[in-house]
Amino acid sequence: MKQDYMAEWKKNSIRIGAPTCLLTAFTAFIPVLYLCSKYDCWPDLKLVLSAWALTALSFGAFYIVEPISYYAALGMSGTYLGFLSGNIGNMRVPCAALALDVTDSESGTIKAEVVSTMAICGSIITNLIATTAAVLVGSAVVAVLPVFLNTALKNYAAAAIFGGTFGNFAVKYPKVAVFGLMIPTVLKLFIPVPAWMVIVCAVFGTLGIARLIYTGDQKKAAN
Repeated sequence: MKQDYMAEWKKNSIRIGAPTCLLTAFTAFIPVLYLCSKYDCWPDLKLVLSAWALTALSFGAFYIVEPISYYAALGMSGTYLGFLSGNIGNMRVPCAALALDVTDSESGTIKAEVVSTMAICGSIITNLIATTAAVLVGSAVVAVLPVFLNTALKNYAAAAIFGGTFGNFAVKYPKVAVFGLMIPTVLKLFIPVPAWMVIVCAVFGTLGIARLIYTGDQKKAAN
């Protein structure tokens, strides 16, 4: 019964999510097309491709890494919602991970799919309200804050969010957490590789270690 629900859930998620994300990607070009058409300032195709190539070199790894690394917390529909609304790492993943934790939901189950989707939808609504409020009063509040507090918010807010999310999972999976922290630390300190390579190695390396630990635990339980 649970497998039937999961299959139906994923089918409908793809049926709604895929065309919605594609439509969003297309509509993102409308302002650019409008401005280029109105002011007759169409860029050369070679320039456009060169700009895209630079972007792909800088962020291309994230096309693969982020969907895979975030899927465990977001689920199928949550992945579509997250990439549609943005703020995935600093907003959607922490909210989904916390919701899964407090409801004791196991990743990959229909319960986890529903819980993460509801959490992400709630975060999107809250985000819209908070963003609107920030636009209206945020600049005035930031202006009266001490310089050191402004600096701390700019430099450490995202790190604090990711650290809290890491700590939440580290309590549950301490063996995996050790490697998840050790791999990027070693690469960053001792092996001069680009930042995107650090992310790729950290994500897939941790996934591989987790798989080995899970397989070993399963064999021990069988014996």
